[in-house]
Amino acid sequence: MDLPVQPPVRPMLAKSTRSVPRDPGLSYEPKWDGFRCIVFRDGDEVELGSRNDRPLTRYFPEVAALLRDALPPRCVIDGEIVVVTERGLDFDTLQNRLHPAASRVNKLAQETPASFVAFDLLALGDRDLTGEPFTERRRLLETILDTELSRVHLTPLTHDPDVAEDWFTRFEGAGFDGVMVKADELAYLQDKRVMLKVKHERTADCVVAGFRWHKDGAGVGSLLLGLYDDAGTLHHVGVASSFTAARRKELVDELAPLRENALARHPWRDWADAVARAKEDGKMPGGVSRWTGGKDLSWEPLRTELVAEVRYEHVQSGRLRHGGRLVRFRSDRTPESCTYGQLDEVAPAELSAIFPRPERIEQPR
Repeated sequence: MDLPVQPPVRPMLAKSTRSVPRDPGLSYEPKWDGFRCIVFRDGDEVELGSRNDRPLTRYFPEVAALLRDALPPRCVIDGEIVVVTERGLDFDTLQNRLHPAASRVNKLAQETPASFVAFDLLALGDRDLTGEPFTERRRLLETILDTELSRVHLTPLTHDPDVAEDWFTRFEGAGFDGVMVKADELAYLQDKRVMLKVKHERTADCVVAGFRWHKDGAGVGSLLLGLYDDAGTLHHVGVASSFTAARRKELVDELAPLRENALARHPWRDWADAVARAKEDGKMPGGVSRWTGGKDLSWEPLRTELVAEVRYEHVQSGRLRHGGRLVRFRSDRTPESCTYGQLDEVAPAELSAIFPRPERIEQPR
């Protein structure tokens, strides 16, 4: 490829804020729940790059084919790969597209085709646009993207904070993460947290049923969380992570008493072959993750006696999306009181407000 902005590109990032800012000179967009993707097109060549420099092209051949038709001959686009269903955006189905077998990839490309949502333009022809203000990049993006093609979209944009507030609440049930906020004069700054994101935050009390070691081996990397259903079965619902180095070491000592005889009566003891089970349905607390390139996700069981208050964003398919953050341990709560009933799972919204026509399946080329 010979483009004015060459791969790899580190996408521009965002800092969290608790409310929609209302300063002048701001643009607002929905925050998509998918895979961030930088698209490079140079003639017949189309490459899909992720935010972590992992190529996505082989996993989404139908998206590459669509964009070959939807984009001008030479350009670089920032956007998101999503899977749109009648229930909303389905991240679990999207993750299942990351399969090592080419035959399976091609089968899934037809059964659960992905869509692409464009929201920034980094290069066009021989022109590097990363130094241009966002308003100019957006203006050009609106002129070059062929949105008449099924499953190719230009993200909605507004300058009205009241409309952004409406998106924040109304479209949550459709799987949207929140609202993105960009200054109109903002240049495209790779790997810099110069945008803002407004995301939903809630708390739930969960059973701490195990943990994973941090990659440095010197502390706790994440806590494995569980909730009881109405039948009294403890289900794995996600993790709490993002601890400081000091806190990771403290947790080793705090959790040590709960490691003794942890498997004797552990509700998850039947998961002896955690790796194999994780590959089957992705809901076991151990195993190898496709997206992390074979990273060891084995876990250490704990006696299910500890309750943690966890901050989370939203729930999808009975799981905490994007993981949670530990607020505090709660000695005043019993593990049995930690049930699914406390989760605020928003009812699906109609995607037709943003996607006015149905998503059609097209064969990958």
